[in-house]
Amino acid sequence: MANSNLSNAKNAKNDEFYTQYADIEKEIMAYLEYNPEVFRNKTILLPCDDPEWSNFTKFFAQNFERFGLQKLISTSYAHNSKNYKSTYQPTIFETKAPHYDETKTIVNGKIFTLTADNSGDNKINIDDLQWQYLVGDGDFRSKEIKKLRDEADIIITNPPFSLFREFLAWIVAANKQFLIIGNMNAITYKEVFPLIKENKAWLGATNFNTGMYFKVPSDFVYADTYKFERERNGEKVNRVPGVCWFTNLDHGRRHNPLPLMTMEDNLKFNKKLIDKESYDRYDNYDAIEVPFTDAIPSDYDGIMGVPISFLDKYCPEQFEILGATQRGCHDEVPDTKKYDDYWEVKQSGEKTGSSGGKTNENANLLGNDGKKNYFINKEGRIIQSAYQRIFIKHKKQ
Repeated sequence: MANSNLSNAKNAKNDEFYTQYADIEKEIMAYLEYNPEVFRNKTILLPCDDPEWSNFTKFFAQNFERFGLQKLISTSYAHNSKNYKSTYQPTIFETKAPHYDETKTIVNGKIFTLTADNSGDNKINIDDLQWQYLVGDGDFRSKEIKKLRDEADIIITNPPFSLFREFLAWIVAANKQFLIIGNMNAITYKEVFPLIKENKAWLGATNFNTGMYFKVPSDFVYADTYKFERERNGEKVNRVPGVCWFTNLDHGRRHNPLPLMTMEDNLKFNKKLIDKESYDRYDNYDAIEVPFTDAIPSDYDGIMGVPISFLDKYCPEQFEILGATQRGCHDEVPDTKKYDDYWEVKQSGEKTGSSGGKTNENANLLGNDGKKNYFINKEGRIIQSAYQRIFIKHKKQ
């Protein structure tokens, strides 16, 4: 129970990551470069957003006229409803408003809207935001926020990481365009991978191989897990590895073909394939193992297993996605072998107690690399699983 409580507390804090303005700007500009009219006459919803100081709200409010927006809506989640509890102090912006209500400030969410020049300065910007308390706490699953979802054309936000699956399903159910932040491992979720395979969702334009930096609560203490730095204004920021943008808004980067070498040249010149005379084949899939995206051979017509990070370079005109390991999404690339009669062994030779069924549907390779656990049967046959793989092949030109 203690470990469970600690995990829940950590997950709650991990939902309190706030995106930096520069990262939002860099991503959004990529869509405008590809299509300058992408946001024109559109209603944008920014849920889960704490609008009083959210950089998403600031960015789109400041660029309302430039982007040609029709309406901007931001909603926040009530302080008392959050799993992560911290000291709460209403902002001066809220307390100075005539409709400030000290009984609602921590139990009701808020809604901010921007549609017109309300300050009389002949500009539409952040000074023209209008706000009021929501009836409920601002949970995106509530009827109140669903109604706003249905009104919007595009949904943009950094949703709670712990609710990413549910949040994306909430968007897809309404058939909306979106741009949201999530962990790269979400690529393999059963709720996400089919969208990517069917070209209904893809990675954003400015993803980070080393992670993204987010503003975090002042008492965030998991320094053993995340690397901290300091912003110039002294606020604490947190590097979260493996984070990327997910979207169904088009951008030019995903239509740039990946430059590739032939299989022969990769084996001869690619430093990541040193000492390999050929590409390995999986023991249980009719496909070759390509452990690095830049090692994809240009002249191989068969099926290849590539890392999930490949999707950051994926060009739908160049490759076809066929399936993925461990997600039941490989009808086109069926696994040909099961390992129920194997058992798992550590490099020390100690059995873990797990059966080989644990590695069924992984992309498995013959042999022992001397680095990670392996599986062995009574005949002494040894296999090891690669990390999660996506199956692809070249599109015929």
